[in-house]
Amino acid sequence: MDALSVLLQNVHLFETKYYRLNGAGNWSYSMSRKDTILFYLVMSGGFCIDVGNGLREARAGDMIMIPNAHKHVSYALNHHGDVAEPLDELLTNCQDRTLEIDGNGDPNSSLILIECKYDKEMISPLLSVLPPILPELNDAADGRFEVIDVEIKLLTLESERERMGKTAVINHWASIMMIECLRVYIESLPEATENWLKAMKDPFLTKALAAMHEAPSQSWTIHKLAEVAGMSRSSFAQRFKDTVGMPPLTYLIDYRLRLAARYLRLQQNSISRISDMVGYASDSTFSQAFKRVYGVSPKAYRKQYQQQKLA
Repeated sequence: MDALSVLLQNVHLFETKYYRLNGAGNWSYSMSRKDTILFYLVMSGGFCIDVGNGLREARAGDMIMIPNAHKHVSYALNHHGDVAEPLDELLTNCQDRTLEIDGNGDPNSSLILIECKYDKEMISPLLSVLPPILPELNDAADGRFEVIDVEIKLLTLESERERMGKTAVINHWASIMMIECLRVYIESLPEATENWLKAMKDPFLTKALAAMHEAPSQSWTIHKLAEVAGMSRSSFAQRFKDTVGMPPLTYLIDYRLRLAARYLRLQQNSISRISDMVGYASDSTFSQAFKRVYGVSPKAYRKQYQQQKLA
């Protein structure tokens, strides 16, 4: 399995919600979200979106992903107003998942908005290095994803019909769109970038990354990882640190603890079993490492999460 596939196998989108937004006239709105990935599909017309780094236009057939959803503002094309209506409460109270955004004029745009929650612990290292909007625009690309035209059409059809498993289907297509955005972004990363995702297309480092993610419980050493990568020990260690920004075993420890936090939240396995699953030889060593990062013991972490769910 390739490194990106392995990296994403514990990244799950859930609590997917979708809306049809129909704009008319000089419409505009603002949205605020936390720990949410947003997708916009432009079904007809077009719109502008501003996530704090300038306006970006999108037109019929385009898809936009906002990986770190915070506040953003959307406008009708050629709209120059400075007042944006908050959309959050309207979406919360939306009964039929369709909103008419009336700016006193003729219909000019139809959008599908999809929002997905995610496991923050597992995906935060990935999201932290992504730009505010994907795909990025440059001189060599126009932001269109020809490869997922069929998926967009199917997603549109699914969002317009009421059938069993509808939410699961839309969640699945959202995952496909996220993966496509990520791989196009990674493939376009310049060699000079300091973004650790560049390791995903390194023919040597990708083997070591995939191995760590596929078998986190294995007793990995620099020597074993270098063998997997097909490099000498010293060359591998330096190349990994230069590309990823941390030594290989530091990366492995970070991944193991994030994985353990996920298991503590979502599984009923004992702490001893989870310790073994993420490669720790003793419960005490695991607990000490976990507390250094999360500030509490694994037992206390699980209890806090369970209490938050009940609140």
